Amino acid sequence: MGSTEEANKSTSLYDSSSPSQPLLFKPPSIEEPNQPDQPESDPTQYLQISYNYGPRPFKDLPFLVLFVLVVLCTFGFGIFTVFHKNPNYSNLSSYKYDLNSTSCVQDSTFNGFYESRFDFYALSSSGSGFLKSLIWTLVVTLILSAPICFLLLLFLKHYTKQIVYASIPFFVVIPIFFNVYWFVACTVSSSCSTSFPLVYRILVLVFVFLIIGIIVWIFVANWHRIELTVKIIGVASDALSKNFGLFVAIPLLTFGLVAYYAPIVVFLVFARLNGKIVPKESNGEYRCVWKQDSWVPAYYTLAILTMLWSLTVMIEAQVYVISGTVAQWYFTKDDAKPRRSIRSSLRNAFGPSSGTVCLSGLLICVVRFVRAAVDSARQEDVPGMVNLILRCCVKALLSAVDFLNKFTINFAAITGEAYCTSARMTYELLKRNLLSPVFVETVSTRLLAGITFVLSAIYAIVVCVILKGASNIGVYSYVVAVLAWVLLIIVLGFFVHLLDNVIETVYICYAIDKDRGEVYKPEVHGVYVHLPVSRNHRSPIAPIAPVA
Repeated sequence: MGSTEEANKSTSLYDSSSPSQPLLFKPPSIEEPNQPDQPESDPTQYLQISYNYGPRPFKDLPFLVLFVLVVLCTFGFGIFTVFHKNPNYSNLSSYKYDLNSTSCVQDSTFNGFYESRFDFYALSSSGSGFLKSLIWTLVVTLILSAPICFLLLLFLKHYTKQIVYASIPFFVVIPIFFNVYWFVACTVSSSCSTSFPLVYRILVLVFVFLIIGIIVWIFVANWHRIELTVKIIGVASDALSKNFGLFVAIPLLTFGLVAYYAPIVVFLVFARLNGKIVPKESNGEYRCVWKQDSWVPAYYTLAILTMLWSLTVMIEAQVYVISGTVAQWYFTKDDAKPRRSIRSSLRNAFGPSSGTVCLSGLLICVVRFVRAAVDSARQEDVPGMVNLILRCCVKALLSAVDFLNKFTINFAAITGEAYCTSARMTYELLKRNLLSPVFVETVSTRLLAGITFVLSAIYAIVVCVILKGASNIGVYSYVVAVLAWVLLIIVLGFFVHLLDNVIETVYICYAIDKDRGEVYKPEVHGVYVHLPVSRNHRSPIAPIAPVA
């Protein structure tokens, strides 16, 4: 009786008259009962994909154990470096070679401490005006960055189209302004024109204009996607505004990473102090040098690898928290705000799914290392067909890993599945619904990056004008303005990173909705339905919605 009801339910779900009919799979045939079952083509195996609110089992536990062991080894040997340090390292210059004992002995008449202290005071007393202006400018910029991000999110939510179309001309105007400004300023300045001849200045000017022309061509070629991109950014901004607590949780995770790095940096400093002072012969003369212990380079390698792996793990943990929080908001109907969504995402990220996060971070770290090695080998330009084939194979492998890793951690945050299972299910989910596993709407990222560049550049210009009129640091005002621009663009870059992850999470949630035949957020479906479908998989039974 139960099997009959399940069969009727399965048939009704895939009835051709149903508006929620999936696009790729045919209903099970009744005329071929003896045909062997194929689990990979069973249309009911993915019907229950949704956010997992229940308790989650631990996944990818061996990689969590491996990560913990690496961290414990780093801290354990780091504590050993602190207690095993040689205090004579700071007094190396006070040692001299003794012919009688054939060893290095300390000279009691040396007073290098006072000389170094004098140099320190002399250094700190110079350029006080520049340091004061720099510190105050960076502090004010850091304080103002929070309301700037809040206002940017507010405007992107309500006035997305106006912000995007008003910013696009500045993508060209600001680079042209800086290009012409440096050329004229260098031509007027006698020292700059002397050290930088006119021919080279013209070449640089033309080269920058060519880059600007390429930027213009990119926007012209993708102009038909701008309207869709505006809607995507608007939807993502609305989703981020509904989960405003992420602006507190994600920076706190970043500060936690910095606090975690602090003792490792201290251990690296103390590792330099592990060694001894030995005599070294050079051209018949002996001098005293510092010789590190043989295990110090190995510890440096371990500590640096631990820091890099921890960095990628924290990045993936942030993506996990963002995805889990936004997914809980997405799968909550009637605009009800889920309770403790960030807390539950943090608990899952550093609890049951911590092994998955560690595995994802390890893969990203390995890919970055291998890609850096391949780029280094390419710069060396080693001849040979074998070397060329190996580089092509490695690049293909790295592209495959990036391809599989694109939405894996987002899916794991939603379902709580293991890494490999999430990678396979994500690919099948998007393929089954004619969606590209690689997010095609990358124009949104470029537009957001351009908007942050425009805002930070305008801010840097204002800072430079204020410093020119209110201080007397001269040419150093440009340096302070550039540093303020870098600080603001880093903060706005964090905002863009946050919004990009929201876009990708909503994309996965939309695919799950489409696969289940449900509509949790109609405003999201109204936008994402116009995304270009995957050209690698065509539906034999359903038409493809036209792209607006």
